[in-house]
Parts: sequence; C-alpha cells; structure tokens
Amino acid sequence: MTATDRSIELITTAAQAAADRLAHDIIAYDVSDVLSITDAFLLASAPNDRQVKSIVDEIEERLQKELGAKPVRREGDRDARWILLDYVDIVIHVQHSEERVFYALERLWKDCPEIALPEDALKTCGKAEEHAQLHGVTEGEQS
Repeated sequence: MTATDRSIELITTAAQAAADRLAHDIIAYDVSDVLSITDAFLLASAPNDRQVKSIVDEIEERLQKELGAKPVRREGDRDARWILLDYVDIVIHVQHSEERVFYALERLWKDCPEIALPEDALKTCGKAEEHAQLHGVTEGEQS
C-alpha cells in the first residue's frame, strides 16, 4: 500500500507552506505500509518557539484555503516546542530544533520511502545546522 493521491497533495501543500515560513529540514515519509492510522508524516523544524507556531499557522491556513482540509487534532500549542497537526491522512510534526535533535523521528521512519517534495522544501535540508553555525550555537544549545 502507498500513500493516496490526497495524502500526497496535502503533504506537498504543507511542505511548501512550511518552506515559505522558513522551516528547516523539511522531510516527508510514506508510512502507509507500517501504520494503519495514517498515510504520511511531514517533519519540519525551526530555531525558536515563535517560528514553530508561525509555520504551523501557515500550514493550517494553506491547507484550509487551498484544499479545504482542517486538522482533527492540534497538540502542543502551549509551549510551541513540538506542535502536531493530525489530518487523519497525514500527520505533521513541527518541532523546535532542540526537540528535533533529541527525538530524532527520522531514525524511526528512515526505512519508509520518502515523499517527493517541492523544490523550496528540498532546499531547507541542512538549514538547522547552517543556522546554528551562523549564530555560534552548538547542537543542544539552540533556543
């Protein structure tokens, strides 16, 4: 089984929205073969809580406007360190850079196929490390 066309459309739109809000290291996995509850995961991160919230707000707005999709669940708003948007077909994780490193969700899903993303989203790979170097922050110190 592979992710549905609708799931791919949601992932692609969400990835572009995240890229437009300067998210770091955007990646998507087709988890439909290993999970029965959803088709795909989108992972993105940002160096601060305010940007995490901004990315999530943009994703939610864009999916609503362009595809008529609303999340059935939104978790993590209070601290904005890791916000999860559950659209049933897809689940979006936007994490603070520290949480992204600590929880390393990529390790859990690395055996699943990656979903092709828009060029802008692909350009975000390595941005977290680049940001840390520019600001003289070592991994685990970011805020």
